Amino acid sequence: MSPVTLATKSAVGPAGTLPAARLAAAVIVTAVALAALVATGSGRLMLLGAIGLALGLALYHAAFGFSHGYRVLLTEGRTAHIRAQILMLAAAVLLFLPALALGEVFGRPVRGFVFPLGLGIVVGAFAFGIGMQIAGGCVSGTLYTAGGGSLRMWITLVSAVAGATLAAFASPLWEGLPQWPAMSLPAMLGLGPALALHAVLFAAAYAGLVALERRRTGGVESIGGGGRWLTGPWPYAWAALALAILNFATLVVAGRPWGVTQAFALWGSKAVEAAGLADPVFWAFWEEPTRVEALLRPLAADATTVMNVAVMAGALAAAILAGRFAPSLRMPVGAVLGSIVGGLMIGAGAIIATGCNISAFFSGIASGSLHGWLWIAAALPGAWLGVKIRPLFGLS
Repeated sequence: MSPVTLATKSAVGPAGTLPAARLAAAVIVTAVALAALVATGSGRLMLLGAIGLALGLALYHAAFGFSHGYRVLLTEGRTAHIRAQILMLAAAVLLFLPALALGEVFGRPVRGFVFPLGLGIVVGAFAFGIGMQIAGGCVSGTLYTAGGGSLRMWITLVSAVAGATLAAFASPLWEGLPQWPAMSLPAMLGLGPALALHAVLFAAAYAGLVALERRRTGGVESIGGGGRWLTGPWPYAWAALALAILNFATLVVAGRPWGVTQAFALWGSKAVEAAGLADPVFWAFWEEPTRVEALLRPLAADATTVMNVAVMAGALAAAILAGRFAPSLRMPVGAVLGSIVGGLMIGAGAIIATGCNISAFFSGIASGSLHGWLWIAAALPGAWLGVKIRPLFGLS
C-alpha cells in the first residue's frame, strides 16, 4: 500500500470531525477484539493483544510496510522510509540493550533474539527479499494491509502460511546448512561500546541516505511533521518510535521481542493435521521442545498468534477510522500470481532464515545480535532482484 495514496484521502469531515458511524464501527471492532482477549483468561495474552492492536494502528496509519521502502530506494532514490527504519532501530537499541544487559525489567526476566549466523539466514533472507517485492508486502505489511481490507494481501497471507508450513515440513533439507555461533555485540564489546557503535552506524547510514536522496531527487523528504493520531495519516517518524516502544513493551510482557512468522508455520501445521493430511508432531521441525509445546497447545494460547490477529484487528479499526476500508475483488491475474509466488517465498524464507523483517531484522538488531545485520545484508540483494522480477507479474 502506498503512503502517498493514504495521505491524499480525507479521513475526517469538512469540519475536522470524525463521522459517528465510522467511530462506532471502529469501537465495535476494538470491543470485539478486547472481549476475545479477555476470554483467553490470561493477563499476559490480554496485554500482548493490546500491544498488537496498537501495532496494527501504527503500521496502518503510517503505511509502514518495509517492502515499499526498499523498492522506492532502489528505483527512485527516495529514502524516507529507510531513514524511518533507522530511527526505529536506534530507539529500539537504546531501549533493549540496557534491559537485556540487566536480564530483567520490573522484576520480569527478558531475553533477546540472538541466533547463530549461518547459510540458512543468507538463503532464507535472500528468498524473502525477492518474495516481498512480488507479493506486495513483508510479513508485517501483509498483516496490516490484509486487516485493513486488501483482499490481494489475504492471498499473500494464505500463501505465506503455506510457504512457512512447507519449509517446516522440509526442515531436514535446510537445518543442516553450515552455521556459526551466535554473536552479540554487547556480549563481545560491553554495553557502552555496543551502544556507541550502533550510534555511529545509524548516524552514518542516515547521513548517507540523506546524501543519496538529495543527489538522486534534488531534495530530502521529511519523516516528521504533523498528523492525526486517531484517523491518520501518520508521518513515518511517529510510527518508527511507536514500533520501537511497542516492541520493547512486547519484550517486557512476553519476556522476548516481537516475532511474527513462527505462527505461520504453526497455523499451517495445525491446518494439515486437522485436515488429516499429515501429523506434524513427527516432523523434525517440531521436535525442538519450545516448538512442540506451541504445536500441542490451543492457538488461542499462543502469544504470537494472539499478537498477529490483534495487529490485523488494529489495522481494521484504523482503516475504518480513516475511511479507507473498501475491499475490492478486482485484482489483475498477474498481481494474484505475484501474491501466491511471493507469499510462498516470504513464508518459507522467514522460516529458513529463523525470522522475517520483524523477528530477525528489527528484533534481532534491537537485541544486539549480528544475525539481524546478516539478515538485512542478504535481504537487500533479494529485494533488488525482486524489483527486477515484478514486471513479469504485471507489477510496476
